[in-house]
Formats: sequence, C-alpha cells, structure tokens
Amino acid sequence: MAEAYIVEALRTAGGRRGGALAGWHPADLGAEILDALVARGGIDSAAVDDVILGCVSQVGEQSFHVGRNAVLASRLPDSVPAVTIDRQCGSSQQALHFAAQAVMSGTQDVVIAAGVESMTRVPMGTPFILSAKAGLGEGPWSRRIKERYGVAEFSQFTGAEMIADKYGLTRENMDAFALDSHRKAAAATESGAFADEIVALPFTRADGSEAVHDWDEGIRYDASPEGMAGVKLLREGGRVTAANASQVCDGASGVLVVSERALKTHGLTPLARIHALAVTAGDPVIMLEEPIPATRRVLDRAGLDLGDIDLFEVNEAFASVPLAWLQATGADPARLNVHGGAIALGHPLGASGTKLMATLVHALRARGQRWGLQTMCEGGGIANATIVEALA
Repeated sequence: MAEAYIVEALRTAGGRRGGALAGWHPADLGAEILDALVARGGIDSAAVDDVILGCVSQVGEQSFHVGRNAVLASRLPDSVPAVTIDRQCGSSQQALHFAAQAVMSGTQDVVIAAGVESMTRVPMGTPFILSAKAGLGEGPWSRRIKERYGVAEFSQFTGAEMIADKYGLTRENMDAFALDSHRKAAAATESGAFADEIVALPFTRADGSEAVHDWDEGIRYDASPEGMAGVKLLREGGRVTAANASQVCDGASGVLVVSERALKTHGLTPLARIHALAVTAGDPVIMLEEPIPATRRVLDRAGLDLGDIDLFEVNEAFASVPLAWLQATGADPARLNVHGGAIALGHPLGASGTKLMATLVHALRARGQRWGLQTMCEGGGIANATIVEALA
C-alpha cells in the first residue's frame, strides 16, 4: 500500500467565547488555514485534489457546506472540491483518516484535512435547539433508540460522570489534572513551543485597536488548586465542573497530506508519516470511554506496543477521560498531552482533531522523538486513533 505523509500541520490559536476570533466568519477562519497550509507546505494550490473539513454544528454560518465555503473564501482556485463531515468531536481527525486513505489508495495525491468551529457564532447544540424551538420532530434520537438504551437522552456530561464512577476518580483527581493542563500549556506558550503550529490572525480589540491573535486565550496562568476547588459543580452530587472540562473555543486547524509521488513531483519535505489508523465504537451512554479500545486497536494494527509511543495526545473533553485512559492503558503520564490540552487550550469541536495532530507532530519533531498516538472521544460512543511517525 502507498504511504501518506504530512507535509504541514497548522492551527489557529484558540479563541475564547466572544474573544479574539469572535469577529471571524467560520468560512473565513477555515480559509486562513487552507491558505497557510498551501503556502507553508510549498505547493501550488491548484494541485490540491480535495479538501475534507470537519464541523459539528452545521447550521447558521456553518451551514450550506462550510467546507466548500472555506475553499471559496480562500486563495485556492474554485476547481478544488471539498466535503464537510461530522464525526462529532473527532470530525477533523476523521477528515485526516479519509485524506490518508485517499492517498494510500492511490486515487489522490494531495489532500487537505481540516476542521473549523466558531462556538461563539454557532454555539454548541444550536441545530438541536433550533429544531426543538420550531417543534420539528422528535429530535436526534428516535423513540426506538431511547427504548433500546433505556435513556431519555445521550449526554456527554452524564458520560463524564459515569467514567469517573467506573474508574474511581474524585473531583480532586480531576481538578489536579486540569491544573496541570493549564501549567503545561502556560509553559509551552512561554517557551515558544506552539510558534511553528500557530497561524496568527488579525483582530480588533474592544477599544478599536488592531492586534494579532497568536496565543491561546483559554490558558489560566494564575490557576491554583484553591481556584479550581471554588468552581461550582455542573450537577449536584457530581464531580465535573467548568474547571475540569474542556473550554468552549473558536478555531480552525488543518493538515496537508500527500503521497510519495507528490513529494517527488512537487519537491516537498514531509514532517511525518501516517503509520496506522483505527476507529471503534461502543456504549453510547457512557460514550466517552471509547478511546481505550481505539488505542488498543491502533497499536495492534501498527504492530507497536504502548511503550514504543513517545507522545500521546488524548483529547481533554473532560478530565475524567484521559485519567480513565491512563488507568486502563497503563501509559506513562509524562508522555501525555505534554503541552496541555483542551481544558486549558480549548476544544473547538470540529477543529480539534487536526488541532491535536498539529501539536503532536510539532512536539515530536521538537523533541527529536519518533512515534505519536492521538485519540479522542466522540459523541455516540465512537473514537478515532491515529499513529504517526515523525520524520527528521
């Protein structure tokens, strides 16, 4: 089978709700990533065979095919096609899988996998909320589904609490993990670790002055155990709070994936090779536990052991997710989310998959390490897992 290579991996800095990226239309936000991937990758934009873009809330400004609209807003020629996909929080990681599969199959040579989500302009849950207000049908889960699983709804918040119960995690465990996420993200920012992966964007401050957004707004540099402990529980009697869960975030990200033939034809230099892909599905009620079997499957497909992996990126949807993953896999915590995660950096839903991949690839190369594994929980009890090999 042909190989698939990552030539460039980029993201915007995370924007808080109502923050630096709030003035950016999602199509334009995605367009900036597409343009930057082509420019920094050093390839003619007309050579792009396809754009696969993940987005979760496909309504309002993210409706009517935001993937194609991002191409139309970019400097890419309108001959470049696009498709918009939704695998919930793993949408752009799945976009990367589809891009890799297209290249590995030999049917395409240059594919951009990307994602975008403006959670300021299109808040999470907007499609469901608008449908319910309009009285349109039963909602996303039919009576048959709810009867099969014995629930009135499927909730990620319920899933996060269920995982904490199953793995014996306390609020103190989760708060400590969250605090560490902020500290690692702060250290990474201050050291310039994110510099090569961030696409800086202009914005207008509230006072009318112009500025450049090139740092993640969600990081709390003054985070403390006392501050974490003071945050209200999301549910009475639970353990999950806004402090130990991922932050609402605006952002876009993307990865330029090419074949070996494209490397030679266009004189490109790869950053990494995509080594193994997996996607698994399980219990949709606990929902967020699936990265554990996905990790096992992708390692098996790769012919690697957990100890072979130098760095892990496990999305911090809630602190209970990576903590349960650590407990179940026995992975080294020192190799996990070394620059912090979504608790500090934000979780722009459809953009998070390629966002994490950008961070993973650049972190591996900066450290002179070889193998990286990325996985993330997704609505419906699904998880993608990807192993990449960093190249010198």
